[in-house]
Amino acid sequence: MYYVYILLMSNKKFYIGYTSNLKRRITEHRSGGNKTTKKFLPVKLIFYECYLNKDDATRREGYFKTSKGKTALRIMLTKTLENN
Repeated sequence: MYYVYILLMSNKKFYIGYTSNLKRRITEHRSGGNKTTKKFLPVKLIFYECYLNKDDATRREGYFKTSKGKTALRIMLTKTLENN
């Protein structure tokens, strides 16, 4: 399985990534093992999707990194973002 995941960083911005091992990857982020998110700890996992195919996951990750994709995320996660 491949996972596309969205973290909410302490600066209220999204970190968007994909991985084949979600639990390990989130642990890396939370422990400061990622250069990008290390400066914005704590991070919170607010969304993920899983895919059988790596290409599908990377395509979805790419979409979420676009302006249109980020807008879609903000609409999908309206209540989650209000509470954080």
